[in-house]
Amino acid sequence: MMIGRFIRSKIKSALLFALYLGVFCLVAYLYRMPLDVLLYASLLCLFFAGVFMIYSYCRFRQRQMVLADLRARIQFGPEKLPAPANAIEEEYQKIIQSLYQTTSAAVSEKDQSMSDMIEYYTLWAHQIKTPIAAMALLLQSMPTGKEKDALSMELFKIEQYVEMVLSYLRLGADSTDFRIGEQDLDRIVKDVVKKYSTMFIKKKISLEYAPLETKTISDEKWLSFVIEQVLSNALKYTPEGKISIYMDKAQPRTLVIADTGIGIWAEDLPRVFEKGYTGYNGRTDKKSTGIGLYLCRLIMNRLGHTMTIESEAGKGTKVKLGLDYENVRFE
Repeated sequence: MMIGRFIRSKIKSALLFALYLGVFCLVAYLYRMPLDVLLYASLLCLFFAGVFMIYSYCRFRQRQMVLADLRARIQFGPEKLPAPANAIEEEYQKIIQSLYQTTSAAVSEKDQSMSDMIEYYTLWAHQIKTPIAAMALLLQSMPTGKEKDALSMELFKIEQYVEMVLSYLRLGADSTDFRIGEQDLDRIVKDVVKKYSTMFIKKKISLEYAPLETKTISDEKWLSFVIEQVLSNALKYTPEGKISIYMDKAQPRTLVIADTGIGIWAEDLPRVFEKGYTGYNGRTDKKSTGIGLYLCRLIMNRLGHTMTIESEAGKGTKVKLGLDYENVRFE
């Protein structure tokens, strides 16, 4: 491969040498130079040309290895560029240095801006928990009624949105607090269902729950977040009917959360995991952010799990969480 690149770089020089050798042979022929002298001179020229080509290839190979090593460490800066062979290469190296300095300054400014934004929203997310807790206490003192139920539901949604913001910020950090261990899937799912029990009751949605009897290797907090998001979407887009939670018999360690809701349009299905994509249902609802499923897929990938969705408009949605732990990364 390297020899091929070297030959292509020396084609012009080889053609020029062949031209000079041809002119030499023509002049020698016209002046009736003895054939043995002509042959000796030609062989001598070819010998020195061969020596020069070998020397050039060695230098070419050495420079290629230096550049390959530099490319592997380019994030640390182009400080060890090979010495320029001519004025043109020197100018190219100056351009590279200038571009690197400009890019480094832009990246540094962007990183600082992103760091400031993450710090601000993290502080905001933690500060807003105080008024949320105060509102929850105030609601407890209110008399039972439809108004209290409605306010409690809206406050619950606010808490979920704040938790989504925090999860989004944590996933964007350099390190994520994954704590991988053996998890009882029944316990995790039951805790999530209990958290959303009020929504089940208010919307009069029935729940079909088959004992999972499965353990998996995962992170409890992040896996709970994914299941919460899936269950929240199922409740949100199921006006009436039921939600079923069970283990897929055809696929090992695959948790299924199925609903009888409005479903997802066929043209939207391939893009539901894209960041910010809301689809037809999101445009109708006008409150969808297109972040929930994106975060779920991102978390599942980082946990070494899988997430797929099967749906048909008007017939419900089935979310499959593949909890096989062969690809889980222990850090």
